[in-house]
Amino acid sequence: MSSQQDRSEPAGKWSQKVTETSDSLDLEDGVFTLEDPKEIALSLKRSAEQSSRRKSEPFRSAMSMLTFYINRAGKHLPEEQRHRLEQAKDELRVMYGRPRKQSGNRK
Repeated sequence: MSSQQDRSEPAGKWSQKVTETSDSLDLEDGVFTLEDPKEIALSLKRSAEQSSRRKSEPFRSAMSMLTFYINRAGKHLPEEQRHRLEQAKDELRVMYGRPRKQSGNRK
């Protein structure tokens, strides 16, 4: 007996389960709600470097988790917070010696 209902998680819960149980990172509480993009990046960097569950290099793991959060929040993410999280991506790039993303004329 293997119905769709038996296999699926309750609506709205699967992304939380992914965040908590996947081979990704053990995140510090409230990391995505911090006010300073540099502090967000530092927290993700610490988590990535300390994690024994990640499968790729720390930079990729940290960036993936940040992108995952931004994408899952989608249109419900306030513009100010989205901007702060995008800035955190650039801070991560700097911390790992990667070039900043070229923004051109975008805001």
